[in-house]
Amino acid sequence: MSKPPQPAAAVVELLPGISALAPGLLWLHASRAIVAADVHLGYEDVIGGALPAWSTPEIVRTLLGAAGRMQAREIVLLGDVIHGSRMSEGAARVVREGLDMLRGAAGLTLVAGNHEGRTRGAAVLGETVETLERDGWMLLHGDKPCLARSIIGHLHPSLPLGGGASAPAFLASNQLVVVPALTPYSRGLDVLSDACLQALAPFGIAARRQVHVVAAAGEQLYPFGTLSKLRTIIGCARMDTSGRARR
Repeated sequence: MSKPPQPAAAVVELLPGISALAPGLLWLHASRAIVAADVHLGYEDVIGGALPAWSTPEIVRTLLGAAGRMQAREIVLLGDVIHGSRMSEGAARVVREGLDMLRGAAGLTLVAGNHEGRTRGAAVLGETVETLERDGWMLLHGDKPCLARSIIGHLHPSLPLGGGASAPAFLASNQLVVVPALTPYSRGLDVLSDACLQALAPFGIAARRQVHVVAAAGEQLYPFGTLSKLRTIIGCARMDTSGRARR
């Protein structure tokens, strides 16, 4: 992964055969599969209905748009498909209808994540899988360690922008790709923090120089080179392990 930084674009190649798509999706070229992580459908209802229930239809529209543009054969939701398995019947209906729309656009594969709960969300989601293989990579949620070449979600990686703002970020190495969360509700794990490197260690990542960062902002992606280079540029010697966040 020694390629020079690329300019901002709507599509950025992370590795041969794997590209990042704005606003935070992964594209597997050979499988023609779109991968989205941590969509957390039904979020507003699961936390108690304190917010307008807008995120589920918005996420479904984003996925349908990407599937149409890329002529995808498959959509993979990489765990934490729902925010929790206990939701109102009205919210469950909206989630089921959204998933049915995705199934109408392409094949749909749902990977179980920690937010699906002990039942793996079967009442709302139907069939889920723990892992699957595509294009020589193992796809799994990421809440359990794996030393195979893996594509995971779960960590919600993000790049701090200052003033409390952050941008979702892809992390990519020759053995691990971390897809940012598509939900708008979780700031996630600060990629510049020591906590980020600690979270990557169970997947065989030992040094920041192994990992490249691509941040997503709206319809543009911004490649920043390696984590070690980015920390040097930003002056991150002061960073500590405060980057942990609940996922």
